[in-house]
Amino acid sequence: MKNKSLWLSFGLSQLLFVVLLPVWMRLLSYLHPVVLAVVWMCVTLFMFFVVYYVRKETIPISKNIIKSVMSLYSLCLLVLLFFRPANQEYSQINMIPFRTIIEFLSGNGSFLIAFYNITANIVLFVPFGVVTFMLVKNPSRHQLIFIPAGVILIIEAAQHLTRRGSMDIDDLILNLLGVWIGYGLYPVIQKVVKVHDSTK
Repeated sequence: MKNKSLWLSFGLSQLLFVVLLPVWMRLLSYLHPVVLAVVWMCVTLFMFFVVYYVRKETIPISKNIIKSVMSLYSLCLLVLLFFRPANQEYSQINMIPFRTIIEFLSGNGSFLIAFYNITANIVLFVPFGVVTFMLVKNPSRHQLIFIPAGVILIIEAAQHLTRRGSMDIDDLILNLLGVWIGYGLYPVIQKVVKVHDSTK
């Protein structure tokens, strides 16, 4: 039964990725090619969760595997943030909350860029919220709020200083929203993903 779920999950995820490949390919015009690996990873993990959840089955996984996957995922995100196609430099700073978000929602500019900047800034940070509860038992308020906010602020500042991105308060808001959505999704994901210590 579990082998059937495994192959069904893998098959559906790859089919979905290939069907939407024209959409993913458009991202290459302003993002590093590693974006395809990040999207593939997200689509695959999402479909695995959906299939196992619907079939009421569980996926046992060790903390070491989670740490390894998240390390690779984090590395890929850093590449996306700091290594962009040629002729892309940024220097602006926005400290007015929701200004950039409103500009994107107003319909000005490319829909793809607006969609990516809002949706991706949320969705790509959801795994960090989920993994926090997987790896830390009873995390403190400091771990849930201040650490993710601090890390995101450091990334925003580094992007600005290296001219590889804009320092934007709205990015912080969207990234934190993604992390907090991850916190909220954890009880549902916990029904499928059963985390155990690496020594077990």
